[in-house]
Amino acid sequence: MTEELDLDDRLTAAPSKGLAGHIAVPGDKSISHRALILGGMAEGETRIEGLLEGQDVLHTAAAVRALGAKVTRLGDGLWTVQGAPWRSPEAPIDCGNSGTGARLLLGAAAGYDIEATFTGDDSLRSRPMRRVLDPLRQMGARVGESDRLPVTIEGGGLRGISYRSPTASAQVKSAILLAGLHAEGEVEVIEPARSRDHSEKMLRAFGCEVETEGHRVRLGARRQLKAADIMVPGDPSSAAFPLVAALLVPDSEVTIYGVLTNALRTGLFETLLEMGADLAFANERVVGGEEVADITARSSILTAVEVDSVRVPSMIDEFPILAAAAACAAGQTLMHGLGELRVKESDRLSAILIGLKRCGVSAAIVGDTLMVDGCDGPCAGGAEIATHGDHRIAMAFLILGLACRRPVAVDEAEMIGTSFPGFAALMASLGARIGGAR
Repeated sequence: MTEELDLDDRLTAAPSKGLAGHIAVPGDKSISHRALILGGMAEGETRIEGLLEGQDVLHTAAAVRALGAKVTRLGDGLWTVQGAPWRSPEAPIDCGNSGTGARLLLGAAAGYDIEATFTGDDSLRSRPMRRVLDPLRQMGARVGESDRLPVTIEGGGLRGISYRSPTASAQVKSAILLAGLHAEGEVEVIEPARSRDHSEKMLRAFGCEVETEGHRVRLGARRQLKAADIMVPGDPSSAAFPLVAALLVPDSEVTIYGVLTNALRTGLFETLLEMGADLAFANERVVGGEEVADITARSSILTAVEVDSVRVPSMIDEFPILAAAAACAAGQTLMHGLGELRVKESDRLSAILIGLKRCGVSAAIVGDTLMVDGCDGPCAGGAEIATHGDHRIAMAFLILGLACRRPVAVDEAEMIGTSFPGFAALMASLGARIGGAR
């Protein structure tokens, strides 16, 4: 077992060779949030295996507990949740850095006759909540005028809604569906394109009737939740980092077991295959209603591609690491429709651009399109990257540093634990030269 590296300081990634190993990555963050929330709303005891124990999900566990459910950690990734009618919490609920946790909890809480205040860290308090609060207001939830956290919501007495979402957003869709569990009348969401469907699949696993037709999702008449056993597969957004590292670092071969391959989450894998990546999928199976596979990545020569905006919902969190891959590819990669990246944990679009330029990569933003002129091999590197507290920016540029001619450092790394606890140690176990720098 590789000893965990200290993430309280800067981290530096140096040029590496021959990454190799068979590993598992932490459980999927999206599914982990939903398992805790639905378990807390359900009748009976829900058992969850493989729960991501990153800071974002731990904040959601604490929130569900504060709202009245009994949440217990039994061991590494093994949790139980005893559901109960939700109650008004004694203090504001801190969602930390998690937009998913905050928006889903707002929706779930709106269905109960309670009053709850939700807040978060500086980053989360700066991020937009109107996209969720507007439909909740239309359903009858009493919410103050603020469209950013902290937000106090008074729930209960909700009416149904037929909501045409202006964007394809699993968070908006899920918040409405969760609120709709306790609403009177028809509840449906129509999206311009399909977004992640983890909520629909998990609601069915908990006994709720959910109908889907094209881009329309509708709750049926049966909405009472019953406890379920949930197995959380490996997070594809986390798997992306060691997989891309293996593609970029010479003489590498890395296999990751049990990765979620839900078709609405595999946009990055499809894009990498189009770039010429040597990715192999084996032992494909279904676990708890979700598609899972073991994925092997081998060193590859990548060429530029054009990513259409229709693919964005299936890889919204993976553009930082795709930019790292594009930096080492031959030709100009175009990524369209990235406006949503401006309102993530940081302005990711600007952070990616600035970081690439510091590493000697020619790149530009035109509207919502990112253009990356690949180096056709190792980039210059030799930079320190400002992460702005964004875990995915930190990990993406550390991975790029493994394939640069000179080391790449990130100014802070502690927040990597929000989604990928043990990242540095796991990468080091594969042979990556990642370590602390003071």
